[in-house]
Amino acid sequence: MTQLRVAVDVGGTFTDVCIFDEDEKTMRVTKVPSTPHDPMIAVMNGVKRAEINLADVELFSHGTTVATNALITRNFPQAALVTTTGFRDVIEIRDGTKDDLWDAYRDVPGPYIRRRDRFEVTERTDYRGEVLTPVDEDEARKLAALLRKRGTKTIAVCFVNSFANAANEIRMREILEEEIPDATISTSAEILPEMFEYNRFNTAVANAVLAPLVSGYVNRLEKQLSDGGYQGDLLLLHSGGGSMTPRMVDRFPVRLAASGIAAGAISAQHIASQCGYANAVSLDMGGTSTDIAMVADGELRVTQEWEVEYGHPIIFPSIEVLTIGAGGGSLAHIDVAGSLRNGPQSAGADPGPACYDTGGDQPTNTDANVVLGRLGTSLAGGAKSLKRDLSVEAINRVIAEPLGLSLEEAAESILKVANANMADAVRLISIRRGYDPRDFALLAFGGAGALHGVDVARELNIPTVVVPPNPGVTSAMGCLLVDIQHDLSQMHTGALSNISTEKIEDVFRRLEGEARDRLRHEGVSESDTVLQRLISMRYAGQWRSLVVPVGSGPDFLDAAVEAFHERHEREFAFRNDEAPIEIYEVQVKAVGKVNKPSFVPATKQDTGPGEPVEVRPVYFDGEWVETPVYGRDNIPAGAQFEGPAIINQLDATTVVPPNTRAEIDEWLNIRIHLEGSAK
Repeated sequence: MTQLRVAVDVGGTFTDVCIFDEDEKTMRVTKVPSTPHDPMIAVMNGVKRAEINLADVELFSHGTTVATNALITRNFPQAALVTTTGFRDVIEIRDGTKDDLWDAYRDVPGPYIRRRDRFEVTERTDYRGEVLTPVDEDEARKLAALLRKRGTKTIAVCFVNSFANAANEIRMREILEEEIPDATISTSAEILPEMFEYNRFNTAVANAVLAPLVSGYVNRLEKQLSDGGYQGDLLLLHSGGGSMTPRMVDRFPVRLAASGIAAGAISAQHIASQCGYANAVSLDMGGTSTDIAMVADGELRVTQEWEVEYGHPIIFPSIEVLTIGAGGGSLAHIDVAGSLRNGPQSAGADPGPACYDTGGDQPTNTDANVVLGRLGTSLAGGAKSLKRDLSVEAINRVIAEPLGLSLEEAAESILKVANANMADAVRLISIRRGYDPRDFALLAFGGAGALHGVDVARELNIPTVVVPPNPGVTSAMGCLLVDIQHDLSQMHTGALSNISTEKIEDVFRRLEGEARDRLRHEGVSESDTVLQRLISMRYAGQWRSLVVPVGSGPDFLDAAVEAFHERHEREFAFRNDEAPIEIYEVQVKAVGKVNKPSFVPATKQDTGPGEPVEVRPVYFDGEWVETPVYGRDNIPAGAQFEGPAIINQLDATTVVPPNTRAEIDEWLNIRIHLEGSAK
């Protein structure tokens, strides 16, 4: 029987399918238009188009935007928050900050649950975990009866100081389950057992409102795959760079809120390692947005706090990805001051760029690339035909004529603004963190990344651009490269000098026990279980903390302290070995190993790219240049050639501009070296 590994990544414009044949060690890909009203339709369309027999599939992995889109659109079921008396408005007061400090008229979006749906119950636990006032059961049952009468079946229970002792939250949940048996209930201590009630409450609320939507989608998809013959577990990629089974998604759906975004970063780390780059920046440019991540010293940067909307933090370890509104469908427009802008508004999949001829009449980056000859007249292997005359009309009408530019100048200006926006985003994630982009390679992928990669690299003086073998489905490939993963934590605050190694060891053992239980619940054997210990530390008096890995043995705290000093110096250019250190939190990362594809390098040949499919005029740096167009499948490993060149394939188009040199490496990546950049 053929053993296939299938990964599906749902994007804003296209849904990408990646199929790895374990017997042949080969990869094939396909793309289908996304179906925003029901992403599962696109997933199953992709399976059908790829002619996948689900009975032959050994592993099916999925990166989904269902949770992200739900938080953006706020298309939630009716939900309620039950909290301690006096804490009803915690998620509305927030931390008092604003996204734009200087815009007095711009308000932060309101909480996910309206005030009229937030209720108080008499109870109290102090900061040490001592129950001062048990749950008032009469109040609790009256509230449960009210919620039942209102038809509310999605509930978040968030009590103050429950991170120290969850007894009152657990009792409230029991009462709600007795009175409303079919309710979906999230408790803050289970979701995030950490102090700072605003962060904890908001994470639990996000988990609650997503539960019916995400669980419903995941369970429908799992059944559809099972009915088609798939016999394994459906694995869902989560924001931390691991995967979960549907059983854990039912408990922690909020972890899927950055599912698809993380996939591209994981692929970037894998490709950078294959190519021998310890430092790399990934540029994942799709139809709607661009996701940028950084691999430094071989590791992806991880953040402990992130958000889909400003002011609504989700406190789970997550791969740090910066997303901006720059994609193939980003709209070019002139603002009220008469300046050319690009995005963040997008034509998306519907109505799409003007050249799609599906109702869109505004110019996009895709239209500019078509006008300049960088894109041909079809996408996705002929699945989508492009009409250049519609792009010409849109750019002339909206940009060229109002600004007094020629058609070519207007199209080139559109791309220059888009590239500048992406370069600025790379600076945010690198220079502001103490990293020099010239020390990095740029990995350009996504449906549009290879079109813009070299121009963005030139803005940053990055010497090399790497385009993966299947850039348009690289994020989908990332779903094949992850393990099952859970992140557990427990508050353990105090001065390091006053905390014994034995107490911290006890906390680690308890968390590791829970971690093993979760992985066993997901069918992971003990031999495939890997546990990593981490400690969150800070200098005494600091507000924020840094997470460092720790080992075992009697001196593990000494090694952790040195690691903390080193990371603090890296992050903030400062260390103080004499300053007292506080421990803030103890964490365990639990990994269940999953078999991954074993890629085989190709034999390199000392040759050129072969005969072009065609030669067409392409606009570079103010002039039309006759440019060869190659089919990527026909270029062997080891081939070297000078720009300009256009390389077409099913899922993407790569632009190799003049004054660059390209080569195909043994992993079939295109490496483009820029003249005059840092070496």
